[in-house]
Amino acid sequence: MIDVHRLAVLREVARHGSFNRAASALRFTPSAVSQQIASLERGLGTPVVERSTRGVTLTEPGRLLVEAAEAIAAELSDAQERIDRLASGRAQFTVATFASGGRRLLPPALTRFVAAHPEVELTILEREPEDSLPLVRQGRADLALAYHFDGPPPGRDGDRSGLDWTPLVPDPLRVVMPRTHPLAGRAAVHLAELAGERWVLGCLKTIGLLRQYAALAGFELRVSCSATDYFFAQSLVTAGVGVALIPEIALTPDAGLVAVPLAAPSPSRFIGVAVSRRDRGSAQPYVEELTALLLDQPGAPARAQVAGAQAGARVAIGSLASTTPGSSV
Repeated sequence: MIDVHRLAVLREVARHGSFNRAASALRFTPSAVSQQIASLERGLGTPVVERSTRGVTLTEPGRLLVEAAEAIAAELSDAQERIDRLASGRAQFTVATFASGGRRLLPPALTRFVAAHPEVELTILEREPEDSLPLVRQGRADLALAYHFDGPPPGRDGDRSGLDWTPLVPDPLRVVMPRTHPLAGRAAVHLAELAGERWVLGCLKTIGLLRQYAALAGFELRVSCSATDYFFAQSLVTAGVGVALIPEIALTPDAGLVAVPLAAPSPSRFIGVAVSRRDRGSAQPYVEELTALLLDQPGAPARAQVAGAQAGARVAIGSLASTTPGSSV
């Protein structure tokens, strides 16, 4: 029988890459961590880590055990969350969302949800997908409005994430530039045409992505500012600091700016809803209803409000309906 406590120790060793750092996180001695791992290996009859002067790495059996440890930790966290809800005596529902999705996609669905369920104690958490998806898996959030960039989505069939992913809308990235820019009147621009520009980045995640596409286009990216707020980034474009790559859903009204699509190949975000594959008990009907409400909206706000975006036409940002600005990722 595999000891769950030793699995938890292995999980920390995998997370920190060394016995010493794992010991510090667990408030153990390094010797105690080493003994726990050695005992686990003796019980299994096979090594779970490879030790070296540079730290430790997982063996294949070790990787399988860490996956199991993550699943067990999520199940226990979910059980504790359900027990806490039962003890509270009130229906509780927790939604995690990234900022621009929370500003543009979530409110219309929540308006209908709150009107239909005044008895629910609703909690909204602003979290990036790397934080919101684990919260759903652990039972600390019932639903996450999240996104992923190019590549497979989270929670796909056959994986061990414990999540189901429902796609909502694509969220293409647009080049935001002053209306007076020489390329502002174009229906689309190739990234290579922007080789001489300085860039204002509104999300740290787009730096690596944009660098990859710039390398494919044959130039090195010149960055004026790396921010964590798309609204702030667009204000810097207005000030003439540079151009920016902004997801369509995060565009904010500004009569002096336009958003021009990138010609293919171009990066995009994909927005969806992540929920746990486990039945959420009393929260399950709320999970299903809010997911349905998000799907029921007649197109994403960005697509509904940005004329010609799907056809690849440039977007006059000043024509967007006013929204309350906020941090944007």
